[in-house]
Formats: sequence, C-alpha cells, structure tokens
Amino acid sequence: MGASFPDRHWYRLSVLSLALWPASLLFRLLYALRRLAYRCGVLPTVRLPVAVIVVGNLVAGGTGKTPLVLWLAALLQQHGRKPGILSRGYRGSAAGPMAVAVDSPAELAGDEPLLLARAAGCPVWIGRDRAAAGRGLLAAHPECDVLILDDGLQHYRLARDIEIAVEDERGAGNGLLLPAGPLREPASRRVDAWVVNSAPPGIHSPSFRMDLRGERFRRVAAPRDSVPVAALAHKKLHAVAGIGNPKRFFDHLSRLGLTTVNHAFPDHYAYSAGDLDFGDCDALLMTEKDAVKCEAFARGHWYALQVEAELAPAFSDFILAKLNGLKTA
Repeated sequence: MGASFPDRHWYRLSVLSLALWPASLLFRLLYALRRLAYRCGVLPTVRLPVAVIVVGNLVAGGTGKTPLVLWLAALLQQHGRKPGILSRGYRGSAAGPMAVAVDSPAELAGDEPLLLARAAGCPVWIGRDRAAAGRGLLAAHPECDVLILDDGLQHYRLARDIEIAVEDERGAGNGLLLPAGPLREPASRRVDAWVVNSAPPGIHSPSFRMDLRGERFRRVAAPRDSVPVAALAHKKLHAVAGIGNPKRFFDHLSRLGLTTVNHAFPDHYAYSAGDLDFGDCDALLMTEKDAVKCEAFARGHWYALQVEAELAPAFSDFILAKLNGLKTA
C-alpha cells in the first residue's frame, strides 16, 4: 500500500509542498481577512440560546472527531444535560437543515451524521449553515440545553462557548497551511482544549489524551450480530478504511493480533460492491463509518469494528466546569 498524497507531501517537507508554499501564503491572507470580518461584524455571527461546544481540527482530514463527539454526548447525558448534535453533513446531498434519522440514507445525510444519529442517543441535525441547523434542532427539540458542533472549528458564523481541537500522532504535519500543508488555520490558533488521539498530549495546553478502545466486530449485514476478535483469528482477512488516517485503523487491527491485507480509500469514499470484491477473503473488516455506506450490498462475512473513546476523568471535569461556569456567568 503506497503512501497517500497527504503522507507524501503534507506530513513532511517535499519538493511539491515547498513549491506550493506561495499559495499557502495567499491562503493565510484570505484566512486572516475572513477572521477579521467576523470579529469586526462585517460578516454576522449568530448566537443560539444554548451553550455550543465545537469539536474540530486544524488539519484537513480526520483525526478522530466523531468518537469524541459521541463521548461528549454520553458525558452530558450522564450529568443530566440534554445535548443535540450539529454537523454539516459532508459528502451528503442534503443542502438545507434537516434532522438525521437512524434510517436516513448515507448519501443524503453523510456517513458521519448517520453514525452519530445511530449511536448518540440524542437529536442530530445537518446543514451547510450550522446556525440554521441549530435553530431547526432547537425548534424541534426545545428540551435541548447544549449543542455539540461536529467539525465546526472554521464555521465562524455560529458563535461558540467552548472550542476543542482534535489532533493525532501526525500533529500539524509540515506546519504549512493548505495547499502546501495540512493546516486549515495557523498552528498558533487558540482553543479551549486540545485532545490528542492515541498519542501522548502534545505541546499545547490544556491537552488531554484520547484512546479508542474496541475488540468486537458487528456484522454489517446484520448489525445486531457481533463477534469477538477471537472469532476472526487465523482467517484470511482483508481490511478497508475510507477515513482521514487509515493507518490508525490498520494499526488497531494489528494490536488486536489480526493479520490483514490492507486497502486504504479516500476519506468519505462512496463504496460500490465491486470495490470490496476480494477473492481470497474469509472476512472483510472495516470501520463503522465505512459500514453505514455498505449496508445495502453487504455480504455476510463483512464486519465493522466497534470502538469508543476513552478519556481521563480530568477531561470530564474540565468540560463540566466550563459548562457550569457559563451557566453562572
């Protein structure tokens, strides 16, 4: 499996990334002007009547935001809160605000919102205008008292109370902005907290480690059926991942003691049955994000790894204290 474009050029200094450096300067200028326009009120900001927690990242691509959003929703519900989740619905065809149901088509809602709607136990709404989606969610669910905005760090139109940036072991890559590097915003961007996925806390403060745990696989064609990792041992296994960092998924399988033939696909890839037709295969393993797009044509030997985020109690205390501070401010 060859290195992807990001790995070849965004996470080290290459000839191409250096050649694109002037373009990244233009990107930085446009970013600065846009931020200034929101700060000065030239571009309006919408504040909703409930607290808003933003989960995002500075780099393009996935770093583990979805498991953290699910963890936050569970934490808030455990402490008597009524959260709702907002998402753009990236790669889904829906443009206007809409609720996501457990049976919404992935091609309409997007893979991540569908996964959130099935697992979060709270309302999920999507819309390119997250402020409009938030109004729609609150009108339909007036009991909600806090909103979690998935992948919204750069959506400045919606005012936020807590900002959380997620990064993984790759950090800021070569430190350059798009298109020369992976950064959507300068690495100096300030947020309330950093969460580092499957790696020690980095140079930012405050910084908290997140680990993804999972040792069971659900059958894609029959989601209520699941098997332990032991049931897959000594089989001919293929694995696919259409996520921002496929290597993390493949490494997880390796740590479970599974030997797999790995196939990396672009993030949010729209699979067809032909893409997954591997002849010498006793079982095909994939992420839950991939699985929601494959259910319609899934075969009986396809399985999705079930994972959940694990964070230290210190992060729970941090989030709850922040929210309580907002309530009494």
